[in-house]
Amino acid sequence: MEAIQLKNVSKTYATGEVQTTALSNISLSIDPGEFTTMVGPSGSGKTTLLQLMGCLDRPDSGSVWINGQDVTKLKANQRADLRRKYIGFVFQFFALVPVLNAYENVELPLLLNGVAPKERKERAMHLLDAVGLSNRAKHRPDQMSGGEQQRVAIARALAPEPLLVLADEPTANLDTANGEQAMEIMQRLNQETGTAFVFATHDPRVMAYARRIVTLQDGAIVDNGVGIREIA
Repeated sequence: MEAIQLKNVSKTYATGEVQTTALSNISLSIDPGEFTTMVGPSGSGKTTLLQLMGCLDRPDSGSVWINGQDVTKLKANQRADLRRKYIGFVFQFFALVPVLNAYENVELPLLLNGVAPKERKERAMHLLDAVGLSNRAKHRPDQMSGGEQQRVAIARALAPEPLLVLADEPTANLDTANGEQAMEIMQRLNQETGTAFVFATHDPRVMAYARRIVTLQDGAIVDNGVGIREIA
C-alpha cells in the first residue's frame, strides 16, 4: 500500500475576481520508504501539493489517500487526527515552540497522541540522540543554532513514527555545512525507519540526495521521476 496517493487532484485559488490554478489534474503515488524531491520554478505548485499531502488544505476535485483512506471525505477534526498520527513536518523556519526546550519540542506530538510518559521519554531521547543533540535536550530554541533547531525539528517530525515526513525548503535557512548535515541525518533516518520523505525545494543540495525527483511546471507534473535515480 502507498504511503500517500493523489488521484486527479486540482486546486484553484481566487484573489478577488482572478482565478489562479495552482494544481491541475495531479496524480502521484509515494511508496513507503521513498526519499523524493519535488522541484519546479516558483508558482509551479510545489507548496500547494505539499499542503494537500499534509492535509493542511483540501483539493477542489480529486482525492488524497493516506494509509488506504480517502482523507478528502473526512471532517476537519478527523483530518487533524490523521495528520497528527501519520504525517511529520519539517519547515523552512523550523517552527519550534520557543518556550519549550529541545526535549519538550520532540515530546510534544507524543503528548498530543496520548503516548505514555515512559515511552515518550524513551522515544524523545532516542531521537535527540539520533540527530546528535542529546546533550542539548534542555536548551530552548533561542539557545541553539539554526542547524541545531532544524535537527530538533527533524526529531520532532519522526517522533510519532509517521508514514510520511513532508519537508518544505528544509535547508533554505541553513549554511552549506548545516544543510548537508540535515540532509545526511534525514537520509539516514529514512533508511533506518522506513518513513517516506517528500521535499519541496529549489536547493541543489536537497536534489542531490533524492532517489526520485518529481518535476512540476504550471501546476502539472511534467516528470514523475520514477526509476530515474539510484543513490547509495
